Amino acid sequence: MTAVEKTDVLVVGSGFGGAIAAYHLAAGGARVVVLERGPWLEGKDFEHDFKLGSSYTRIFDFVVGDGMSVLGGNCVGGGSVVYFAAMPRAPRFVFERRGGIGRRMWPEDINRDTLEPWYDRVAEAMPVTRQDWDDVTYAGGLWAAACHHAGHTANPVPVAIDTEMCTNCNWMMAGCRFDAKRSLLFNYLPAALAHGAQIRPLHEVQHLSRTDDGGYRVHYDLIDEEDYRIRSAGGAIDAKIVILAAGAGATPVILQRSEAALGRMPHAVGRYFSGNGERLNTAVIDEDAVRDVLGLERGDGLAYAANQIGRGPVVANWDRLDGSLPEYSRFSLEQLYFPPGLGTILAQVPDASGPSWFGVEKKEMLKRWQSWLTIFIMSEDDNEGVFGPPPATGNAMRISQQMLGRGNLRYHPTANTIRGWTEADAAVREIIEGAGLGRVMPWTNDVVGAYTVHPLASCRIGDDPATSALDDRHELRGHPGIFVTDGSAVPGALTVNPAMTIAALAERAMPGIVGAARDRGVPVTYGAPAPSGETAGRRATAPLVPGLARG
Repeated sequence: MTAVEKTDVLVVGSGFGGAIAAYHLAAGGARVVVLERGPWLEGKDFEHDFKLGSSYTRIFDFVVGDGMSVLGGNCVGGGSVVYFAAMPRAPRFVFERRGGIGRRMWPEDINRDTLEPWYDRVAEAMPVTRQDWDDVTYAGGLWAAACHHAGHTANPVPVAIDTEMCTNCNWMMAGCRFDAKRSLLFNYLPAALAHGAQIRPLHEVQHLSRTDDGGYRVHYDLIDEEDYRIRSAGGAIDAKIVILAAGAGATPVILQRSEAALGRMPHAVGRYFSGNGERLNTAVIDEDAVRDVLGLERGDGLAYAANQIGRGPVVANWDRLDGSLPEYSRFSLEQLYFPPGLGTILAQVPDASGPSWFGVEKKEMLKRWQSWLTIFIMSEDDNEGVFGPPPATGNAMRISQQMLGRGNLRYHPTANTIRGWTEADAAVREIIEGAGLGRVMPWTNDVVGAYTVHPLASCRIGDDPATSALDDRHELRGHPGIFVTDGSAVPGALTVNPAMTIAALAERAMPGIVGAARDRGVPVTYGAPAPSGETAGRRATAPLVPGLARG
């Protein structure tokens, strides 16, 4: 029998939740192994095309469920490699949300004030900077001007981007080949490696079982680097602490599949999934109106025709992020560049007389793709997603060589969720169509159901064991030594891009996880500076550490 490998800490996934955990534990002296399902690519590997086998198909995981499709990262660095690097902090009212359970969803000890020092740690580590108007691209400027003309405000979005290195190529979603995007490949992950952590790509974790000494055995398969449908026998690694950070679409599936070996899972595992209330609207812009109404022109006789130039998002309207408004009527409207491929397929024709997403009218709409303006809605939903029985392997049944799968998520939006979408759609129409700037059509649920690029809450933290899978320190209820630090731990929709909040929660969870590791005999300490060596964030959070540490 092949000997089972042993380590102190096993981390599943290398996105924000996994990378932050790997860094702090390795820096503290623990032996850390990170298993990542996707490939390990770097700047030179990211390609500017959408061909099968390119970086675009290799580093994404697109899973179609029943009523909800989920697009996420599938590579070392996780979502940070494919995200648009928007890093806003969640509004204050988010932490007081009641949602569908009728009472506060978040743990009592977590609110905007208590999370602020942990936000600061992330901002220091990435680093995160606020763009000014000189950094705004053509599409962002058009959205800002349209908002201003309609009597609304607009704000440049804080980002993890080196704007001096950015070439405005608008291929951020396929990875940044110019290394301008401050993904985890440039901060937490290399710092973890420098402290001895091991990162192993193309390792897909299937389930966990218990060891005789009270630890856990993590069972994995090896994934073919070209055809993700092909898997070979992997192995198992024993660890005293397991940190699940495979994403809100995969972490609950691993736990569901582990129930046979570990025993009953908390009721909330695989329930209360949130798509962050997301929805997209495509505006087909009238070029003459841009010139005549807004007075904009970018030279060479062009008013706009710039959908493909720039990066996104750069500008957001946050007028409705007002805590005095009723729940489900608060949302942000963010200019977004959604590249060809999925974008051109799913965008729908305004005022179509026939089918809205294919046919003659769609063909005519595609001829004007340079004049599109895509507006991304993030609203409040009811956490109505539920994962059914897990597939035999992985988080989905793989349909294609790369990227595409059929998953077990069921999502049927409630009247509350639909209300949020409807009010946000109306706000976009009022800004664009009210001034005669173009025609707007939301990406409705008719093609692949609702969709999200920010899945959340499928193993959420909370105070109530009946509605949360994790305690407020991210430990899985009834299974000591298993922690979850990815987006699945976030209790509900945030109304803004969630990466900053996921990362801040992971930072906050580290003192407790280090304490739990020490309780299990791992010689590890907490107190590493930012990956760059900066210590201001560490000093600011130091008074909070004793209250979060264990042991």
